[in-house]
Amino acid sequence: MGVPSQGRGPLSERYRPRTLDEVVGGAKCKAELRAWADRWASGTPPARRAVVLAGPPGVGKTTTALALAEDYGWTLVEMNASDARNEAAIEQVAGRASITHTLTDRVSPKGRSRALILLDEADCLTGRLTETARSAPAPVSLRGFLQGRYGTTTALNTAWGLVAGGRPAPFKEWEDVPRSAGRAAWTRLAPAQRDLGDWKGGSRPRDLSDRGGLAAIARLVKETRQPLVLTVNDEKTLTRYSAVFRTGVVRVHFYPLRDPEMVAHVTRVARSEGIVLGPGTVETIVRKARGDLRAAMNDLEAVAPLPPGPAQVAVLGVRDLTSDFEHLTEEALTAHRYFRSVEVQERLDAPPDDLLPWIEENIPHFSPDSVHRDAAFRVLAHADRFLRLARRQRVWSLWSYSSELLTGGVGMAIRDGAVPVREGAAFPQFLGEMGRSRWQRALRDGATVKAAHRFHLSREKVRLHVLPFLETVVRRGSEKGARSDLRSSSQALVRELDLTREEVGYLLGTEPESPLVDLLFEVPDPLRGSSHGRTEDDPSPGDTAMPSAPPGVARKVQRSLSEFGA
Repeated sequence: MGVPSQGRGPLSERYRPRTLDEVVGGAKCKAELRAWADRWASGTPPARRAVVLAGPPGVGKTTTALALAEDYGWTLVEMNASDARNEAAIEQVAGRASITHTLTDRVSPKGRSRALILLDEADCLTGRLTETARSAPAPVSLRGFLQGRYGTTTALNTAWGLVAGGRPAPFKEWEDVPRSAGRAAWTRLAPAQRDLGDWKGGSRPRDLSDRGGLAAIARLVKETRQPLVLTVNDEKTLTRYSAVFRTGVVRVHFYPLRDPEMVAHVTRVARSEGIVLGPGTVETIVRKARGDLRAAMNDLEAVAPLPPGPAQVAVLGVRDLTSDFEHLTEEALTAHRYFRSVEVQERLDAPPDDLLPWIEENIPHFSPDSVHRDAAFRVLAHADRFLRLARRQRVWSLWSYSSELLTGGVGMAIRDGAVPVREGAAFPQFLGEMGRSRWQRALRDGATVKAAHRFHLSREKVRLHVLPFLETVVRRGSEKGARSDLRSSSQALVRELDLTREEVGYLLGTEPESPLVDLLFEVPDPLRGSSHGRTEDDPSPGDTAMPSAPPGVARKVQRSLSEFGA
């Protein structure tokens, strides 16, 4: 998390990370950027002189580029979507920075001065000089210029000194004012000449279009002598335009942030700002943001003035996706028609993978008999086959076939004709169980990652073999009357793996505030009994049987393992 900047402003800007280490998530992306920047800092430009940061909004693309420049002490030359980014503008600004070092007034800690050229939202540009991404404003006529300056013809006549019966004659209506100056007698008046000079100076607006922008960037990628960073939401715009964006750049993909990372960051910012959040507010913010950290920070700022409780959750305005799925499922299983894939996409704004559990759950509820139920499940199996092929072969056009089979295909197989809705669609049990165990699975994954890194094992092996061992060790070390050496070993294991109280509570099957968890976070006293000293409650050295755990704890851990072992 970045250190809050001085003054007031949006939380997303005040807590914007200043260094790469402060950037939330994206460890692999940051490592790839550091390797690319190290080659620039060595003095010799790398073979691929530009890097493309691709990913959805709010995942840290621009922030990472800014932090990279800060870490390496490079001057930043930035052009964002609000700037003119046509061919002339790019060659004038970015081209000058790429060829010369005149803009770099800082010395890099690596011993080399550089200027990092950042072109934000490069996928919004156009390529050909005849293309115009944003229409250029039309020149303003003299009549329109004067009308905007004076408002009425009376004010214009007064400013220019035009009076009734005089020469030149005053203007009665705006239609009498010509669209261009020409050689009228009033053009020789001093006030009129002043207005004409202002009009001519602004009659040709600055070219704010993106014409030729991609062509200039493609040349810049090949010729730049300074590090070049492009940020895009969808890199297809670049790769379709020129092969240089496919093979001549380093492509780094950013993905939406994970929920545990978002929760931790939002919680830290709220604590730092003194924002009191009600139960479930952080989870609601994270769920609504969907991996967009900037959106999460904006929502946190929106609920900050409100008292903790339902008012904070209500102001977030979370879209009721459950209602959308429910209504579409009801209509698909009762309306005797096919739904176009475009219609399904517009109504749900979600992939067909999310719709399949709803259809599968509700086929038995809406089927009149076993024959129709069998026919519906056969169509559902075909839709699932298309989904599997789309995921395996990354041919996302197959989603359209799956969407139409899931809705109209299943609906026409389940009914012989349209029927009124008699009951609401049921929420899928599988999704409900996954939602209830969401945070527990996050704790399991956190402990798995730490153990896999420490023991040099795959996550699958840790999940199958190491987690049960860890559960046994921490459980035995937290038991009442446990041997001092066993408790010390459990405490050392918790410290070695850097487990949090929540993760230890998950392994024990209890709450993080439980006294059992407190025992494992106590600092061991070296003056107390060692592994060679035993109390009268300790078993004898020959007794290899270890005492059993309390029945309630054992059953709870067993249930958690069976629930999250997959």
